[in-house]
Amino acid sequence: MARKLHIKKGDNVMVIAGDSKGQQGRVLVLDPEKERAIVEGINMVAKHTRPNKDNPKGGIIRKEAPIHLSNLLLVDSKGNATRIRRSKDEKSEKNVRISIKSGEVIK
Repeated sequence: MARKLHIKKGDNVMVIAGDSKGQQGRVLVLDPEKERAIVEGINMVAKHTRPNKDNPKGGIIRKEAPIHLSNLLLVDSKGNATRIRRSKDEKSEKNVRISIKSGEVIK
């Protein structure tokens, strides 16, 4: 069973470890089972392809590879990489994500 994730699809994140350390991007795809995410423009790899209908010449294509969630930190609206905590919202009575650095609710 997959655990609760601190990141959602569409969130802005910062890479804190690896070759892409310090870069920021938007989460495109999440895989909760493997605890990995594909982030726009991060962890680019070269994929060698044969000629096919979509790419008649074939060749080398650059694309994003999955990165482990432990290497990502959420970026709040002020642009700070932050950890999160969960708390009940007074108005809506739902659990919300709150930035530890700024204390504001993350949408």
